[in-house]
Amino acid sequence: MSDKPVRIPYYPGCTMKTKALGFERSAMDCAEVIGFEMDELQDWNCCGASYPLTTDNLMGLTAPTNILVEAERRCQKEEVDPNLITLCVFCYNTLKRTEYAFGQDKKKLETVNAFLDRNYEGSIRVIHYIEYLRDVIGFDNLAAMVKTDMSKYRVAPYYGCLLLKPQKEIGLDDPEDPVILHDFLDALGCQVVDFPAQVDCCGSYLVMREPKKVSKLSYDILAMANEYGAETLVTACPLCQSNLDKSQSDKIQFADIDDTPVLYFTQLLAVALGLDTKTHQLEEHLIDPRPLFEAKGAADTESK
Repeated sequence: MSDKPVRIPYYPGCTMKTKALGFERSAMDCAEVIGFEMDELQDWNCCGASYPLTTDNLMGLTAPTNILVEAERRCQKEEVDPNLITLCVFCYNTLKRTEYAFGQDKKKLETVNAFLDRNYEGSIRVIHYIEYLRDVIGFDNLAAMVKTDMSKYRVAPYYGCLLLKPQKEIGLDDPEDPVILHDFLDALGCQVVDFPAQVDCCGSYLVMREPKKVSKLSYDILAMANEYGAETLVTACPLCQSNLDKSQSDKIQFADIDDTPVLYFTQLLAVALGLDTKTHQLEEHLIDPRPLFEAKGAADTESK
């Protein structure tokens, strides 16, 4: 790779600046080592967190369109490829589906532009961080950068819903039988644990209203992962991570399964690359993953 890192416009979204700081910090640290720079948009707003459920709700497209406009301006000014990288799957899903909608219906784009008094040309391609690793860096090249022996880690990939669905609009992977996180973990040298609940819903925002139901859904996912031999899970979704991690506080519900750390995939990548993980908020997880890392011989993850 070039000595000069590739700069890619980056949209963080709200959660990366609050509850998922460890996700963002680990992603940025890994990017620096891998050879690209996530260049945060200076003027960004919330994406809305969910894509409009009705086709005529153009107001729901205004927030993501503002973001795409800023990314397009940045790319045109700096004469770089028109890509926008994201981490949060809610942001990714919303922005990617907006990109798709405008590609399918130019009239819709014209209407939203007129309402916003903006001039989005529709050039931006929204990509997820894991997608960039697969399609631009290449998992084979990533494997060559691994510094830590990860062969003792039994890791289950958990996809959830929004990273993959709806397939027609997202197009990242097969939503029923995905492999992108499997291939990522394989590149790191982990023992990849395939389990049937990897695309089951964790309950998402239902946790705000009916936490017991989300606890049961989380239990079903983690119990299945345990049954198939996983000792930790990785995900790309902040809400999935939160639900699966924090639901384990219900010691009655989870009495018959082992405590299971739930990591952002970039936190595990940082370990594999031999990075100092002390700023990656591992201590903020309810189920602290650092004892697992220490037991496997990983450096720079000491628990206090």
